Amino acid sequence: MCIAIPGKVLEVDGSTAKVDFQGNLVDVTLGLVDAKPGQYVLVHAGCAIQVMEKEQADEIADLYRDMETVLSR
Repeated sequence: MCIAIPGKVLEVDGSTAKVDFQGNLVDVTLGLVDAKPGQYVLVHAGCAIQVMEKEQADEIADLYRDMETVLSR
């Protein structure tokens, strides 16, 4: 199963962004969205697919943490 995860855009260089996923920095392709540093993006398979508000990104990250806790029992 593949899921999309939220991250914070730290810097943009053309069609690539450096995105922070809770301390993990990853280069992400921005071909589908126009994201700016400081914004949050939803990323699937290395591509940003949606720009989102911080609150939305936090909700998704919290949900994934909760799922991980439940599944690791």
